[in-house]
Amino acid sequence: MTPTLILVLVAIAAIGLIAYFNAARKYQSSDTVANAYDEWTQDGILEYYWGEHIHLGHYGSPPESKDFLQAKSDFVHEMVRWGGLDKLPPGTTVLDVGCGIGGSSRILAQDYGFSVTGITISPQQVQRAGELTPEGVDARFAVDDAMNLSFPDGSFDVVWSIEAGPHMPDKAVFARELMRVVKPGGVLVMADWNQRDDRQVPLNFWERPVMRQLLDQWSHPAFSSIEGFAELLQETGFVEGEVVTADWTQETLPSWIDSIREGIVRPQGWMQFGVSGFLKSVREVPTLLLMRLAFGAGLCRFGMFRAVRGEGPESVETRDSQETAQV
Repeated sequence: MTPTLILVLVAIAAIGLIAYFNAARKYQSSDTVANAYDEWTQDGILEYYWGEHIHLGHYGSPPESKDFLQAKSDFVHEMVRWGGLDKLPPGTTVLDVGCGIGGSSRILAQDYGFSVTGITISPQQVQRAGELTPEGVDARFAVDDAMNLSFPDGSFDVVWSIEAGPHMPDKAVFARELMRVVKPGGVLVMADWNQRDDRQVPLNFWERPVMRQLLDQWSHPAFSSIEGFAELLQETGFVEGEVVTADWTQETLPSWIDSIREGIVRPQGWMQFGVSGFLKSVREVPTLLLMRLAFGAGLCRFGMFRAVRGEGPESVETRDSQETAQV
């Protein structure tokens, strides 16, 4: 490595760190989240490098080398199989909570014949999702708030969500809303970034500042633990039986370094977006590295959740009121 190249790399690292610390996207309200995703969608850089799926990829168990974008598509199919959704018939109604620009929604509609409604808090994502969805694909998109879904109780056969939970300020409300809109007998299948359960092992001296950065840089109020969120789902009173969970940390771990590698092997992406595109790309590198550190060291875990809805407290109350009135 020549001295000139070393200086260039040092300069790029310095620029990235300056941009990183001066452009944090701290969570303040749902508007903070919406604005962040609006910006990421408008400038096009995230879509260029992450494709239609703004979530991690699945690299197998044990993980194997795989194309970054293919791994993301594979993740959807693996999640379908894990959740048992591949056994459901065409026409099954699905709510995709935190749908991004609709990548997962389109696979669910095109490959499995499901009737999909995708919701996100970002108007720009809704617009882009519509633009990317071919005519005839049974997927539609709308702006909605996952903390206060506009759908009636028991609206969907399946509720599906990938990596939306960290943006939710009240995890108990989020859990209840997810289960509320599932039909009795229907299923919630969810994938999420989670923190280690600090009730069992508190965060140590280096984990606390790392977690603070992971929250502040990408507009996250908090991460839940796999165990904690499973408990919140159970406490909604809607769950029949037990919440099933799994840890896919190892299957998804290569995504973090692959996302950085994409920027190196495909520099034309940030180059075509000019100086601002370059700065936005470089400023994400420290967060991506911290994510790799956190997930690799056990501070964070990639959680999978499956819950079947029973009759639920509201349905029981409504039925009892109707029976009382009839008597």
